[in-house]
Amino acid sequence: MRRAVLVLSVVCQLATAPAAQGVAPRGPASVSSRDLTADIVGFLRQEITAHTADIRSLNPPQPRVVGANTGGDFSYGSFMRAVMAFSALAGDRTVAGRDVPAFLGQVGLVDARGGGKTFAQLAGALTLRHFGADLRTNPLWQSLTTDEQALWRSLLDSARFYDRQTRKVINLPENYLGVAARIVTIDFQLGLVTDRAFVDDVLNRAAEQFAQGALYADDAVPAGRYDRYSQEYARFLYEAAESVGRQDICRTLEPALKAVLQTWWGLVGPDGDGYPWGRTNGAISYMDTLEIVAFAAKYPQFRPAPLPQLASVYYAAWRWLKNDYRVDRHLLDIFAFGRGHFSYINPEREWQQTTAFFYKLAGAQQWLSAALESERIEMFPEEPTLPPVTRFDWHRRDARPAGTWLVRQGALRFALPITTGTVPGVADYLPAPHGLPGFAAPVEQFVPAMTPYVELADGGVIVAGDGADTIEPAADGRSLRVTWKRWALVRAENKTGTTTPLVGGAGPLVEPGLTAVVTWTLDGNAVIRREAITATTPTMIRRFSMMFTSTGSRVTTSVREGGRRVDRFESPDGPVEVDVMDSSVPLATSLQATGNSALGRGTRGAIPLVLQWQADNLVLQAGASLTWTLRLRAPGE
Repeated sequence: MRRAVLVLSVVCQLATAPAAQGVAPRGPASVSSRDLTADIVGFLRQEITAHTADIRSLNPPQPRVVGANTGGDFSYGSFMRAVMAFSALAGDRTVAGRDVPAFLGQVGLVDARGGGKTFAQLAGALTLRHFGADLRTNPLWQSLTTDEQALWRSLLDSARFYDRQTRKVINLPENYLGVAARIVTIDFQLGLVTDRAFVDDVLNRAAEQFAQGALYADDAVPAGRYDRYSQEYARFLYEAAESVGRQDICRTLEPALKAVLQTWWGLVGPDGDGYPWGRTNGAISYMDTLEIVAFAAKYPQFRPAPLPQLASVYYAAWRWLKNDYRVDRHLLDIFAFGRGHFSYINPEREWQQTTAFFYKLAGAQQWLSAALESERIEMFPEEPTLPPVTRFDWHRRDARPAGTWLVRQGALRFALPITTGTVPGVADYLPAPHGLPGFAAPVEQFVPAMTPYVELADGGVIVAGDGADTIEPAADGRSLRVTWKRWALVRAENKTGTTTPLVGGAGPLVEPGLTAVVTWTLDGNAVIRREAITATTPTMIRRFSMMFTSTGSRVTTSVREGGRRVDRFESPDGPVEVDVMDSSVPLATSLQATGNSALGRGTRGAIPLVLQWQADNLVLQAGASLTWTLRLRAPGE
């Protein structure tokens, strides 16, 4: 007798535009290089003029421009760099009736007086250098009074965030050594720093990881945090070293740059999304693609693909960003419904994020258009054709190894990072298939997004993350086996008897007497996750839970042969089917709508629905295991 099939359909209506998920209107089959430049120059001229025209006071600086807050750490610095980069690209000497060098000289004084650091200082250094290395003829410098020049000197002093004695950045991640290197080398070119030994020492300090053989920079030494900053750090340092003739450091960086750009090419999405995990996603990830392609255009020895293919991905990222831009407000729509951000992307930085888009776009287009013209590439494909990928890229192979599994097979595509996050257990860094159509991790939330949380009898919560004990990728890249004996402690019980998330970077690893072995396997257009959690001593698990946090606004639930439940989510990225194939313990399954809660905010748009599996009060005797198998299938449209 044929078993009846039960189908339940749930639909969530979202107040969000298609742009939030990266959907862009289709264009012609190919793109003219000249038309691309004209389009970008026209966009930037219109928008930078609007922003500049709205600035009426710089001393004191006005708190809002085009209605957006300007109180971010480097808001005025980002604007200054944007105007400079646009002027360099378009050749415009005036913007909104203002003489660019004289105007930017005054803009730089905002951060000079306000104690601006890091990227505010880099913006000042790059802007000043653009107008000439000889300050005696530099129109920006010559527009300043003696007192204003002194303020600019203070702005360009790396001591604001780099301790020369300890050779460390002050309370900042490792990637800021790359920022320090760029500022110091530019200061040397401008004659503001004359101590060449100091310049070389900063470069040597910034290059230490690479000099010791690292291909991917750890942004939280020695915890092992790997994300987009691995490639940005290497790019920054290469540009700094090259600018002062440190070819030895350039040669040291070559293997790293080739590796990180190959990784990026293996994980970039068809809409130009650069890195689907970590703390800088969403619009920044698309801007990152612009800058990576531009870097590869200028330095062809690092290209992971031919320039026309890279230009195609660049064009996809530009379309996404342009479609995400609110021309009526003159701002990126970064705080749209369902959009989540790490806490440092707050309303005070709304203007900063938009003007960062301007300077990244203008700077990238200058390098890309120069390369396209030099290599006589007049047309390139409108839609990127990305190669199939199934491989594991090692980031390090020590006692706590790390790396990323890259998969791109038809509709099935994702990056599964095994790395340390900003905080133990935060969803953005869990070993989950980030970028899988229909799935997204809620931004900066402590939830078990495609990686189980295990609550123990004492109330502590642990997760198999923050690197691993062993990583075993298959030779053909089609499966991955990972083992955790030491777990990341997400929450610890406090004196009140409640549990709170740990904060402040990488946390302690604990050995709870449980060993987790997770195997991911590709099976046609599906990826299958098998997990076994085995007790070495009798262990009580108060709660075992995991979530599939979906970008789909519609789900259809059916019961197939054998009584197996299958949930099909329809998302802007494509459909995905989710089902538990087997489990050694009963799993309670629930489906919930997130509304406008933090759980429902992803980097590129809303996470409307959450499917959760949970089991409570489990007792594992020594040698016993909790096992279960989950399948994620991307059937295509």
